[in-house]
Order: sequence, then C-alpha cells, then structure tokens
Amino acid sequence: MKDPPTLRTVERTLRIAILLNPFDLAVKGGEYAPQLARELLGRGHYLRGFGAPPGVIPRSGGDAAPGGGELKPEAPGVVGFRPDVVVAYDALSPAAFLGARAARKLDAPLVLIEAGSSAGGSRTTRLLRWIGERLWGVFVRRRASAVVVLDPVARAQSLGEGFAEDLIRVLPAGVDLGSFRPGLTSSFVRRHRIVGRLLLYVGKLSQDRGLQELIDAFARTVGQAHDWNLVLAGDGPTRSRQALRAQVSRLGIGASVHWLPTPSVEELPGLMGSATLLAVPAVDDRVRGIHIPRALACGLPVLASRLPRFEGLLEDDGSGLLVEPGSVQAWSAAIVRAAGAPMARKRWSQRAREIAEDRLDWAVVAEGFEEILLEAVDGRPPGAGAGESPAAALASPPEAASLGDSLGGDLHQGRSA
Repeated sequence: MKDPPTLRTVERTLRIAILLNPFDLAVKGGEYAPQLARELLGRGHYLRGFGAPPGVIPRSGGDAAPGGGELKPEAPGVVGFRPDVVVAYDALSPAAFLGARAARKLDAPLVLIEAGSSAGGSRTTRLLRWIGERLWGVFVRRRASAVVVLDPVARAQSLGEGFAEDLIRVLPAGVDLGSFRPGLTSSFVRRHRIVGRLLLYVGKLSQDRGLQELIDAFARTVGQAHDWNLVLAGDGPTRSRQALRAQVSRLGIGASVHWLPTPSVEELPGLMGSATLLAVPAVDDRVRGIHIPRALACGLPVLASRLPRFEGLLEDDGSGLLVEPGSVQAWSAAIVRAAGAPMARKRWSQRAREIAEDRLDWAVVAEGFEEILLEAVDGRPPGAGAGESPAAALASPPEAASLGDSLGGDLHQGRSA
C-alpha cells in the first residue's frame, strides 16, 4: 500500500456556504456533500450548510468575536453568514437559484455541483429541471463562476443546459480509504456458507439493470463449476426478483447463485474484500456505479459495462475489464478471461487500489475542490451576456423569486444544518 498522498498546504481560510435541496439530498448529494464538507472543515475552512436536515452537513461553530473571546450569535441566512464563496448543488434547482441571489447580493462567486440525472431522471426531476430552466436558468448561468461535475454524464448535461465549457470541471466522488481497504472478510459469506470464488453484484435486483445478461453469461461459463459463485446482494421489485430466480432455476445454476440482502454500510467493505470480482452490468446511465470506487479501494477488480460513467473510473485491462453493455457474448468472454487469469486479477487488484489512492481519496478530492474555490474567489464574477446590460443580466425575474422562495424556504430563511 502506498504512503498517503502529500497534500498542498491551505493557502487561506474561506467562509463557505453550501446549499442543498432537502428532497435531493438522499438521491444526489447524499454522500458527496457531507464527506466534502467534512474534508473542507479538516482543511481549516469555515463552513455552514443550508437546506439539509440538521446534522447532515458537518459545520463550523459560531463566529468568534473580534480579538477572541465568546462566540457571537449566528447571523440568519446565507447572506447573514457572509460567505466568501457560495456552493450550490444541482445547477437548475431552487438551491442554485437562491445561491445565485445570495452570491449577487454579496458579490461573491457561485460554484455549482452537478451530479447529473440518470437517463433523463424521474418525472419529478425532469419537471423541476424544466421549471428551473424556464424561471432562473439564465440567471444562474450568468452568476456561475464554476460548475463541478461528478462524471461525463453530468458534464454532458451541464453543456446541454448551456453552461460554458471552460467553466466545467470534472471531479469525481471520493471514497473512504480507511473503511474500504484490501484484506477484509465478510460475515455475510460465512453465514451463507459460500465457499470458493465470488462474482459479486451489489445493487437493485431488477431486470433493467443487465442482470439477465449477467446470469446468462455466468451460466454459460463458470456457473457449472464448483469453485465459482454468483452473489447477488440487494433488493428490488418482487416481480423482477421472481423472474430472475426463475431464470437461475431454468438454467440449472441454483446451487451456485446466492441471494443476499442489501449489505449495510458497515458490512459492504468486508463483502467486497471477500469477493474475487465485482460485476456492474448496467445497460444505460441509470446506474451511477457508486460501488465502483469502493471496489477499487478494496483492491477488487471490476467488470463493468462500457458506459461513459464507468469509463472515467476504470482502466480497461488495468483495474478490470470494460464490457459491451447488454451483450451476453461479451459478458461471457469477459468472465472467461477474468476467471482464467489469476495473475491478471492480481495486477488489476494492485492497480485498483492505486487508482483509489491517487484519484478517489476524499482528501485528494477535497484538495481539488478547494483549488476550484480559490480560483473562483480570486477571479471576477461572470459579466453580462452580449446585448444585455449588467443590470439586466443580474436581475432575477419576479416569478422566479416567488417560486424559489416557496420551494427553497429553508434556504432563504436561514435554517442551517
């Protein structure tokens, strides 16, 4: 295992306001926002979260009085906090609009974080994006100093929403290298008496996740052997689970396929440490691949569909294999190649951990984000567009203000996390 990366010394302390939408936190901001906030606090910055339930976003204490002494009472709202930089999640969300208004009032830079909507997103997500584009999209775009995207899908979405290419920076989600590390074992595996090599899938058990192709490929290859197991850990719609179980039974591989409940956050590192390969057989970008960084950190080689989100994380024949999505033949070939090459798996395992340490350690991600914040603070806010005066460019439409207040009241009224 390599030594921890040497991180750049903090140049100066920033006051950072982080704005989220409570209804989006569990879906998109979930792990990214709290982990990033925790790392920024650890790097000496002063931070306050708005819009998330209390305790979700790690935060600094009250303001110190001049010259030290007792803490001053908290000032209400984002503007009262007087941040050096405003960070808002989801570029067309009410949080982004309220962040843009606060940034305008404070003459502070606005940095947006975009996770990207999977396959266009749900009907509610599409509706909210449509509302955001119509009512405050132009205003937010003109105030943005930078857009941090988590993967190529989010980058394409941001470009499609009209953000300038030179504002967009790709910065992936990180992983806890202390929790996810090589050499762990799983009580899951012992309790279910699984012996031999494990081809592991973790996630939703649904027919639209490429599981039918994965099961077919497993049955055609190592599924008939006694030393390989397909472990499906997760939950899903009853009809899908019944169909997948029927498929396994029909193929005669029931003894080699094991159905486990969704592992807890504490159980997942051990399960990955006990596996031989992780399979991510997605057929489209609805699957974010959140388990790929965790697998890499555990030194677990990954077989994943050749999709934009995964191509940015994996090195083909470096940390695993990229496979044509939806192709039983391609997945069969990948399984045969990986199963029959123990030395390649060892090489992939070593490289996987290296990638996690070099690129995906939360400390490394936070340093990259800090650099973006410092660049934004040192630069000038974007000016007016061609054909418009600065006042017109910075003005926000009344209907946007009204709807933004109703959807993001917690942010506007200053209920900080």
